[in-house]
Amino acid sequence: MASHPKAARFYVGLMGLLGIVTLLSGLSEWRSTDFRFFFYLLGAAASSNLKVRLPGVTGTMSVNFTFILLALLELSLSETLLVAAAGGLAQTIWGAKSRPRAEQIVFNMANIVLASAAAWQTFHARWLEQLDGSLPVRLAVATAVFYAINTVSVSGIIALTEQKALWQVWSQSFLWTALHYLVGAAIAGVVHLQNRFLGWQTSVLTLPAVYLVYRSFDLYLSRLEEEKRHAAELADLHWRTIEALALAIEAKDDTTHDHLKRVHVYATEIGKELGLSDSELQALQAAALLHDIGKLAVPEYIISKPGKLTPEEFEKMKIHPVVGAEILERVRFPYPVAPIVRCHHEKWDGTGYPAGLKGEEIPIGARILSAVDCLDALASDRQYRRALPIDQAMEIVRAESGKAFDPKVVEILTRRYQELEVQARATPSEPARLSTNARIELGEAPAAGFENAVGKQSQAPQGDYLAAIAAARQEFQLLHEVSSELGNSLSLEETLSVLAMRLKRLVPHDAIAIYVVEGERLRPAYVNGEDFRLFSSLEIPLGQGLSGWVADNRKPIVNGNPSVEPGYLNDPKKFSKLRSALAVPLESLDGVVGVLTLYALEADFFSRDHLRILLAIASKVGQTITNALAFHKVAASAVTDELTGLPNARSLFLHLDAELARCARENRPLAVMVVDLDGFKQVNDRFGHLAGNKVLQLVGERLRSACREYDYVARMGGDEFVLILPGITLDAVEARKASLREIAAQACQEVCGERLVTLSAGVAFYPQEGANAEQLLEQADRQMYREKNANRKQQTVEVVALAG
Repeated sequence: MASHPKAARFYVGLMGLLGIVTLLSGLSEWRSTDFRFFFYLLGAAASSNLKVRLPGVTGTMSVNFTFILLALLELSLSETLLVAAAGGLAQTIWGAKSRPRAEQIVFNMANIVLASAAAWQTFHARWLEQLDGSLPVRLAVATAVFYAINTVSVSGIIALTEQKALWQVWSQSFLWTALHYLVGAAIAGVVHLQNRFLGWQTSVLTLPAVYLVYRSFDLYLSRLEEEKRHAAELADLHWRTIEALALAIEAKDDTTHDHLKRVHVYATEIGKELGLSDSELQALQAAALLHDIGKLAVPEYIISKPGKLTPEEFEKMKIHPVVGAEILERVRFPYPVAPIVRCHHEKWDGTGYPAGLKGEEIPIGARILSAVDCLDALASDRQYRRALPIDQAMEIVRAESGKAFDPKVVEILTRRYQELEVQARATPSEPARLSTNARIELGEAPAAGFENAVGKQSQAPQGDYLAAIAAARQEFQLLHEVSSELGNSLSLEETLSVLAMRLKRLVPHDAIAIYVVEGERLRPAYVNGEDFRLFSSLEIPLGQGLSGWVADNRKPIVNGNPSVEPGYLNDPKKFSKLRSALAVPLESLDGVVGVLTLYALEADFFSRDHLRILLAIASKVGQTITNALAFHKVAASAVTDELTGLPNARSLFLHLDAELARCARENRPLAVMVVDLDGFKQVNDRFGHLAGNKVLQLVGERLRSACREYDYVARMGGDEFVLILPGITLDAVEARKASLREIAAQACQEVCGERLVTLSAGVAFYPQEGANAEQLLEQADRQMYREKNANRKQQTVEVVALAG
């Protein structure tokens, strides 16, 4: 009971106290009549297992009340209370799914004792005999008192513990049981009359009747519960179908889910204020989630295009309300969802699509959805522009009142948009994510084979033919120079720098960024011009922003919006003067390797001729980048340890020789530290080489992080590392050793869950202990092995001491 509200605990305590007092008071005047008492006592206890579970609550109802009514008709108060207590105890314990707690037993017994005492006192009351002394009336009144006290008290504790209204609990779970109590009272009355004329032994005939009452209870409740469960399952299935369809839309456009959730909240609240019927409101709620389902018929590159649509692309986009309505008409909703979806792009003044409806010809649900959809679209980040502040977005919607939108809807939206925005943000959302980015390994090729793509030829220039011929010759010359120079260097930075310089003469621009694909992101490999620092810091996920969309879809964009690049979208404080962008994918034989993006300060600056020029060199640039990256990878592997990413032994000697030459010129000290992981073999033996590799990687990473910026860490091989520490003192070296030992032990703890590894270190100082790299490394290695042997002897002594 500690977890229940204080009021519930007080209520249980009060009921228990009243029940105990009533039972003891009744037993103090014990008076037994005959053997009937024992029969009714056993009957009440035995029939307690004939119980049914009440719908909507955790309580049960038994038919033992029939024997309690018989007892109050024929037995004394003390005997009736004992019969009731036995029935209540048996009902609580017998057949319980879990062991009942003490407070449950006390409450149930107290409740039935109080109800029985009140019913007995009512049946034998003089005022009732004087009012109407007939048996049926007295029994009916006593039964009503028993029913009222028993059900209301149980409803009270349920209401207090489950935080529900008392009337709601009683009316839903106990009101309907009144008829069964009256049937039980009738059976008790008939048996009582039989006992008076034929002897009390005829009470045995009560048992089949009691069982019939129980079966009627059970069958009725089972049928009621089955119908209720079936209705709930149908409603749940219906709504899950709607959510599944909405999820299909999300698979097409990742920005849609939050949009759908917000539109759903806004539209529902406005519909309620406009007084829509239940059917209209349900249709509006379904349409709010499904209004974009027709986008399944629109090509994905149009939906996610981070730039302006062409007239042809907009024609394809305009079919989505019609297709969406056609899809939903097949679902056969019990309320009008399809008309709302079909008309949600109609405008109040008749200039919308697809049918050009106007005014109240447009369904009210579509009018609500249209305004709400527009407001949320303006206030959300989209592929082609950044989100507007909600107040500014509302001003745009308000300006369209009476033109695009119903004035009544706009008036409510204007008055409540801030409140609804807060409510939409507070609405919990845990969308399921589809595996749209999964890679399926099986399946070599479709039955029809793969397409052999061929690029389209660009149109010939128009206008002054002599000028066009001269421009074409100049363009050809510049393109030839670019193509020739691209293959002259394997340095990526040098190659891209030359490309950018040549492109400036071919395609004017204010900023250039050349991104290279690394895993699932684009990294800037060359940046120049406006917003240099921002573009240099970008890491663009594939599919996001303007350049990410180009890489993911392998399609160019002309005059896209630069502000949709993730560097701007993620920070509302950043603002760009750039107004247009031209981006093309850079492909090689292995696929897209990067994106070339040009930015301009002027809106709609780039032309189709500019696009043609970039497409002419894109494949050459892509292959050049591939070659440069491959060369860089080979060059890096020659001086880099593949496992840890640290410099390898070859790189170590080159660096140490250079560092020693510098120290000799500047007359500065230098320390060379050789470290080895003690106990590393146990890691490989017990946890495998994969775990050992993880330990080495983690140790290498931590060693690099623990060193100063100008220190140098390399892996000699195996579990041996070397640190070059310029200008360090002997005291600082000892402190560094202690921290490195903890690093090694902690790394092993994180990977293996045990501190199996420690660290031995040896140090040699320049110039005291060596004048060149070989001497210093040899001396440091010797010192390291001395420390390793000392550590091993110390561990042996500790083991012997423990054994002793």
